[in-house]
Amino acid sequence: MTWESLTRRARPGLVLAIALSLAAVAYIAWKIGESPSQALQVTINGLNVGAVYALLALGFTLVYSTVWFFDLYYGAAAAMGAYGVFYLRSGQAADQAYDPGNSLLNIVFGVVIAGVAAWALHTAFYERFRPRYGRTLLRTVGAALAAAAGLYGALILWLPDHLHLTTAPLVTAFSGVIVGLTAYWLLRRFRGEAANRRTAAARMSAVIGLAAGGAAGLFVALRPEASLYLSWVVSCLLAGCVGLALYRGLYVLILLRARSTLIMLVATLGVLLTVSALIVIIFTSTTHALPESLGSQPIAVGGATFKAFAVFTVGCAFTGFFLLWLLLYRTSLGKVIRAIGDDEQVARVVGINTTAVIAIVFFIGAVYAAFAGILTGQDLAIQPRMGLELLLKGWIASVVGGIGGLYGAIVGGFLLGLVEQFGIWDISGEWQDAVSLLLLVIFLAFWPKGIIPRT
Repeated sequence: MTWESLTRRARPGLVLAIALSLAAVAYIAWKIGESPSQALQVTINGLNVGAVYALLALGFTLVYSTVWFFDLYYGAAAAMGAYGVFYLRSGQAADQAYDPGNSLLNIVFGVVIAGVAAWALHTAFYERFRPRYGRTLLRTVGAALAAAAGLYGALILWLPDHLHLTTAPLVTAFSGVIVGLTAYWLLRRFRGEAANRRTAAARMSAVIGLAAGGAAGLFVALRPEASLYLSWVVSCLLAGCVGLALYRGLYVLILLRARSTLIMLVATLGVLLTVSALIVIIFTSTTHALPESLGSQPIAVGGATFKAFAVFTVGCAFTGFFLLWLLLYRTSLGKVIRAIGDDEQVARVVGINTTAVIAIVFFIGAVYAAFAGILTGQDLAIQPRMGLELLLKGWIASVVGGIGGLYGAIVGGFLLGLVEQFGIWDISGEWQDAVSLLLLVIFLAFWPKGIIPRT
């Protein structure tokens, strides 16, 4: 069989893929031979930005594969993460011209947190305990707890200089729950499932969780230098709360009245533009710098210079992938999320509270987007248009890797970062976005399912 007959029988996309791959390998080999140190520098830069794109693609893929429409708030969440850190830590940033004491903004976020807390309490406990305690008591207690959560959130924003103190209770509760649940799982795994042993395991886990949570809270409260990293956590949680509130308070109403992906696209575009405009109003349109974080000192290896923060960013991308993989494939919540992604109507018929589960998905996706925005802001300056730019890169990475698939998201993110950096080797950096769009056009034309299609 001749080469011509093989190529005639092969799919045109496969032939083009082989040709482009060979051309890319030849180009990279040529550049490595031309300047090995510069090739190493470009590779490191590509992995650094690719890690951010991978985080964006992971969150974007999670949301899209569950609800099957493009949530453009995702880009706004990325900008909110970066500007949240600036809002809380502007006194320590290189740009100290902004005063974070915006009372109206603090009140708005407090109301959002209170609303999310009220919804969570109602969803988790109302129907379960209503026959025993009655409607009035449950609603009164729920409203009081939600109001307390909103006041606590507003207090954190009002006292940014004392972030290590105001967030210590949050760190205590979160650490205690995580350590306690982990201890309970380990004890049940190794001590058996007998009823008396489960009770003993629960008590011992509670003690371990309380001790670990108290130690973590005390550790944070005694270290003011941890405030920058605490601002990362607070900003991600705020972006997640807004994402959840938008889905439960706005998107659900739109979907009930007009079940159309086009209408949802327009609605989320309006949210993105609104948030971007508010950022300009509150923070002005100028760029701002965030305080220096860990790994800011340059490192020289093989003629290439990079910050240790780049290694941290790559580690965050793989950690984010691992945590999302655990959630989707090793937890009951993950099974429910995948079931809703396969068929939401069937999932609702079998008794799954799809609204609550999807709201959790929107929360997690917004947290991923916000963290990607924070990593970008710590490495570069922040500006109001960054949300739209990061949204575009996350979407391109998802398409390239295989939209809707977890493995494709991380592969597409790193591939996009490397292609961008190698693509602008001999040209101006302003062409970086053009390289990304060219890669998107190629994949949409010949491999619309991406490198690792969703199965």
